[in-house]
Amino acid sequence: MTRLTTLALAALTAVAFSICTAVPAAADTTHIVRPGETLYRISVQYGTSVGALVQANGLTSAERIFAGQRLVVPSGSSGRPLVPGTAGRHTVQPGETLYRIAARYGTNVSSLVRANGLASADRIYVGQSLVIPSGGSAPGDTAPGSAVPAGGSSGRRVVVDLSEQRLTAYQNGVAVRSFVVSTGKASTPTPVGTFAIYARYGAQTMVGPGYYLPGVPYVQYFVGGYAIHGTYWHTSFGVPVSHGCVNLTAADAGWLFQWTAMGTPVVVQY
Repeated sequence: MTRLTTLALAALTAVAFSICTAVPAAADTTHIVRPGETLYRISVQYGTSVGALVQANGLTSAERIFAGQRLVVPSGSSGRPLVPGTAGRHTVQPGETLYRIAARYGTNVSSLVRANGLASADRIYVGQSLVIPSGGSAPGDTAPGSAVPAGGSSGRRVVVDLSEQRLTAYQNGVAVRSFVVSTGKASTPTPVGTFAIYARYGAQTMVGPGYYLPGVPYVQYFVGGYAIHGTYWHTSFGVPVSHGCVNLTAADAGWLFQWTAMGTPVVVQY
């Protein structure tokens, strides 16, 4: 065998070895769209963006998705889908405790411990991603003298009555203002439970199956992708017609936005 042939074989061997041992690119995740889901809610679930989902799936617009559709979730996302029976994920912030996180999402400490396989209630750390189980609080998980995380100490709370289609703002048990609202229709109901406002935006673009709504005013998220917000695209207040959010007129939502704060409790009931 000539020296040239030997070198050529060595080069080919090196190439083959490098191909076989190369680290594969991060695999994309596949998500099957469930009834009532929107691209926005899916993007929140996987820690990505609506634009990234549109691009990864070659969609012509953000609202062109349907139940049963398979969506590619880009590998740059967290890639961690929710498991059945969960409502979302939460990243632990400095100073947070499991109790405050439980109160914020309308669940309880025991459920958080079980859902995340924690050794004890105090074994959490800043930056940790926690699964938020669905369901309300269980007896015995509420700290004495406190029912909501920081932000509710002013005595203010918001109560949404689904049967009356009415939102009432209370301070120290006294009704301050009351508004007619539009909550989720039967196919996309508003979740029932005790929650707390965890994110606020003066305006936001919302997208989903059959709709694209830029500049939605006075948006306040209280659990998962569900929010209280102003509405300019319909006037059917008093009738459940939303995709699960609590719709108010822009003027009413503006008043409420000024009156509430991060952590203000939101009670949704029949």
